[in-house]
Amino acid sequence: MIALVLASASPARRSTLRNAGVDPEVMVSGVDEDAELAQAQARYGELSPADVALTLARAKCEAVVQAQAPDALVLGCDSVLELDGQIYGKPIEPAVAIERWRLMRGQVGILHTGHWIVDNRERIEHPGDTSGGTGATLGATASTTVHFADLTDEEIDAYVATGEPLQVAGAFTVDGLGGPYVTSIDGDYHAVVGVSLPLVRELLLQLDVPWHSLRS
Repeated sequence: MIALVLASASPARRSTLRNAGVDPEVMVSGVDEDAELAQAQARYGELSPADVALTLARAKCEAVVQAQAPDALVLGCDSVLELDGQIYGKPIEPAVAIERWRLMRGQVGILHTGHWIVDNRERIEHPGDTSGGTGATLGATASTTVHFADLTDEEIDAYVATGEPLQVAGAFTVDGLGGPYVTSIDGDYHAVVGVSLPLVRELLLQLDVPWHSLRS
């Protein structure tokens, strides 16, 4: 079995991976997201919503690699919601979450989830032996269209009062208390939860790592 480190504190991401047979070790990066985005925008200019998610996923992944150097594949993820061309992350404050949902209700948004992988396994020097790490680094973003129900003010207040939407990108979940408020999605369900299993599989294949080699 090949070890996987998840550079994210998200319980939903870890649960999604575990349900698919992969039990990652969690190492939280502690990345300053605002600082990372400011640095990236100073270097590359204005970022698209998909690139914002990918930039933050990469920052989290590389921070864990640099600070903790795990002998493993390291996966970083980050999600942002695009609504009417604007980018939204975690609302944190109840008042912000309420305002956000009043914008979202009855509307359609795009949930962008960035994925970044670094192959930080120990390298094998023997010719023909591909069981060791490569040092490779790569990533991609999964974008899924989300249709929101037309909630009443009472429903919004009650949902925000649960505290769930405060710490999740876009102020909603599809796999938790927010499930009744998402009428449909166009794309990968798991990407909305927080990690696209098909996309991670495709990225791993580029490293010659089949998904089943991660299963415990």
